[in-house]
Order: sequence, then structure tokens, then C-alpha cells
Amino acid sequence: MNSVMQAAMAGLAQQDEANALIRLRDRLASRGVNAELRDNNTALMVHRPAPGLPVWVFVGYGGAYYSWQSAEQRHPVDDVEGAANVLAEYIAK
Repeated sequence: MNSVMQAAMAGLAQQDEANALIRLRDRLASRGVNAELRDNNTALMVHRPAPGLPVWVFVGYGGAYYSWQSAEQRHPVDDVEGAANVLAEYIAK
């Protein structure tokens, strides 16, 4: 694969990851969870309801999983509803 094709494929992968984070942000917002896209849509910063550090969520594992807490926590990207539920519960602790 030439360098132009590699760049195009990388751009598509980044857009897919950004779209996954956008979907998750929207699901969290419907639950009243404050989350914002950061770093050119490569990360989602999820604010805790009480004072504390936010949780940073990324798309990893080849675009297959949302991951947070240094990748100790993860959830499949194709289950946005479930990921929003798990994250909402996680930040409530």
C-alpha cells in the first residue's frame, strides 16, 4: 500500500473513532452526564457529578472498544447504550 493510501486509511479510522466518541457523548448527555470531546475528537472527557478528576475515554483495540482507566475498563464500541450505562455507573462511584 502506498503512502497516500495509508494516509487515507488512517484518516478513515480516525473518523470512525471520532464518530464512536460522538455517539457515546450523546448517550451520556441523554442521561444527564456531562462529557465533552477533546483533542480533535480523539478523546472524551467525562465529568464526575461530584468533585473529582474526570474520566478520559478513548477508542482503542483497533477501534473495537471504548477504554478508560488506563485501559483497565473497556466496553465494545458497537454497544453504545451499554457503554453509556457502565460509564455513568463508574463515574457515580
